[in-house]
Amino acid sequence: MLPPAHSALISDVQLSSVVPGEVTGDSKKDHKLTNMDLALKLHYVKGVYFFTAEAVEDLTIYELKKPMFPWLVRYYAASGRIRRSDQSGRPFIKCNDGGIRIVEACCDITLEEWKLAKNYDDDDDDFGFAYDQVLGPDLGFSPLVYIQFTWFKCGGMCLGLSWAHILGDPFSASSFLNRWAQFLKHSLPSKSLHVSNFTKSECPLPMRWKPFCLNRVDPVGNHWVTTNNCKMVTHSFHFPAKLLDNLVSESDSPALIHPVKSLHFEFISAIFWKSLSKIRGDSGPRIVTVCTRIGPKSENEAPSNTMTFSIVRADFSAAKGGIEELAMLIAEKQEGENKLIEESIDEESDYIAYGANLTFINMEEANIYGVELNGHKPIFANYTIKGVGDEGAVLVLPAGPDNGGDTDKRSGGRRVTVILPEKQLQELKNELKKEWGIASGKLLTA
Repeated sequence: MLPPAHSALISDVQLSSVVPGEVTGDSKKDHKLTNMDLALKLHYVKGVYFFTAEAVEDLTIYELKKPMFPWLVRYYAASGRIRRSDQSGRPFIKCNDGGIRIVEACCDITLEEWKLAKNYDDDDDDFGFAYDQVLGPDLGFSPLVYIQFTWFKCGGMCLGLSWAHILGDPFSASSFLNRWAQFLKHSLPSKSLHVSNFTKSECPLPMRWKPFCLNRVDPVGNHWVTTNNCKMVTHSFHFPAKLLDNLVSESDSPALIHPVKSLHFEFISAIFWKSLSKIRGDSGPRIVTVCTRIGPKSENEAPSNTMTFSIVRADFSAAKGGIEELAMLIAEKQEGENKLIEESIDEESDYIAYGANLTFINMEEANIYGVELNGHKPIFANYTIKGVGDEGAVLVLPAGPDNGGDTDKRSGGRRVTVILPEKQLQELKNELKKEWGIASGKLLTA
């Protein structure tokens, strides 16, 4: 459903489904879920892409849907539905061509009015343009993917994606939409996707039995959603490229001299770790979770949950530590936990990963500006994760043409989206403005 904050602006909502253009073969009717998939089943990925009227000129809903039929032949699991094994009760995806859900809507303001609200109105919500998806309580009838097309009064459009994390990580979600845009442009052949051989994390394995990256929660049954102990909100910040380059170049730590990595993610994470530790006082985190992508990933790979979940420990107060010191820990002292997560999943229990600790998610390499319509990239794109626990999460993404001068992942600025308890957000905004001059974005309802 659409969030209440947007119900007054959005009208003419219509729902429909799109199914694969070919019947899924017998060998593909069941998609087995890994333990890592099940560890992430209570999380959902949401993405939004805003396009000008010129970018979507002459694109009707028929033309937007038409390439989805061959596209979904490749992504047949995304059109499936959750079922449980009769013997064990373990969930799996039945590839029954149930289809993805399409949402069509109209917005009663122009794109320019939205941009003004984005800069100055802290009560608006970008992610209201992506359908508020939850699996269950009727699991067998719940679509795994929603795509929402919202047309602004001026002719511009927002493309919103709601993606069940059980299908794959945020990189998979982004690639999913990029491939649709390629089908829209080129009508690509519907050959099979490549299933990657998972590469092992280079992070050292911890010598213990239980992962810190995972929290067990109360059983949810067939309604895959969890509740927080406090109200969680989402907010977007812009980190200019010049500030990030200066932070890295001024570092005098030999361990942070890296010939390949930009280290922007590490310094941004360090700033938020230190700032939130100051705000939280004695409860400031000594252990944080870091999520990064495992190896290079092509646009033709099948969706999967292959991000590395690691922890980073500080044996000192992060509130009193230096930014370089924290960045060095994040860059050099990660302890990979994927194997522990895989081995600790109990099929009768439910878990959250994001927000079990303060969680930093590195999406610098995600090609979120890869969706092109009529040769135009979105003027703004952003991602968040739903179902984050009380410790919060920080996503680091490339900034677009309006925020950083270009979309280059290494030399451009960064868009940082945080999901935090509401009572901590204003203090964080004040801290970032005072200490770093960081521009505040807008408040978004988590």
